Amino acid sequence: MRPDTVMLFAAGFGTRMQHLTKTRPKPLVEVSGRPLIDYARDQVRDFGAKRVLCNLHYLPEALEAHLAGSGVLFSREEPDILDTGGGLKAALPLLTRETVFTMNTDAVWRGPNPLSCLANMWDPERMDALLLCVPQENAIGHSGAGDFVIESESRAIRGPGVIYTGLQIIKTASVADVPETVFSLNLVWNRLIAEARLCAVTYPGRWCDVGSPAGVVLAEEFLRHGDV
Repeated sequence: MRPDTVMLFAAGFGTRMQHLTKTRPKPLVEVSGRPLIDYARDQVRDFGAKRVLCNLHYLPEALEAHLAGSGVLFSREEPDILDTGGGLKAALPLLTRETVFTMNTDAVWRGPNPLSCLANMWDPERMDALLLCVPQENAIGHSGAGDFVIESESRAIRGPGVIYTGLQIIKTASVADVPETVFSLNLVWNRLIAEARLCAVTYPGRWCDVGSPAGVVLAEEFLRHGDV
């Protein structure tokens, strides 16, 4: 079945944003006059997701107010933040599907809808998670040697290569059986790599990481001109 539920990750402290997140959560940092989370919601809306939820921790009231009336469901992480895997696990009671998109809210895109790109390649018979990655030459505002190498049949392993964009499809069972409460999705991915059940595909457009004040400047230039 085509995944139609999206979880937006919005609970983090946004420490790399420095002064920009002293009084607002990172997803409400503005790029070209719009909060970052609205760029993610554009992609989700255009894809046609049936159910959208958002995890909250740092300054949650601000995000609740911004998203009021939108139909987005909230999963508050209290008293502690739960990391990506723990946050998804805590939100499972709000999910109605066995697969879900998880999406970071600190990026802007240029090209085809990224959720559609993933959904078109999703094969639950041989995948437990499918990551959307981007070649280094198509990534703006991101340093490093890459996160994954894509092998035959789209299988992903760790190593310098393509960059993870923060968007994936994952089976909820992959996190439901983790005994810990606070854990990173990296824990799940490592297990799936060992089982040859983690896959990845590359995004054909361009992607800009907005993780710092410098990233905001790059993203605004990227949106104006399509490149930097």
